[in-house]
Amino acid sequence: RENSSENILSSANRLLLHEGKLMLAESTRLLEVYLFLFDDFLLITKIKRNKKKYGGSDTSLIPVCPSLTPELQSFIREGGFCTVLDQPIPLDRLILKNVEPL
Repeated sequence: RENSSENILSSANRLLLHEGKLMLAESTRLLEVYLFLFDDFLLITKIKRNKKKYGGSDTSLIPVCPSLTPELQSFIREGGFCTVLDQPIPLDRLILKNVEPL
């Protein structure tokens, strides 16, 4: 929901610990996702690439949050964006396991 997604990231006390690209295995296919690890939850987003070209506008002038990685800043300037894939996962409910590489 658009209304609740704005509230997810609005806490001034929340810290972004790490972010990065990952391949998520979904039954029969791999999905390219971008993860945001905050100090209280993990947010999984789906990477979307805008196929439309911006006619004549200089996309390098698009303001981007300086705390994001250079890779994500570049992606956003190229017209890409991330949409929330599912509900944020609270860290107190998250279980991590080592798995063998595919």
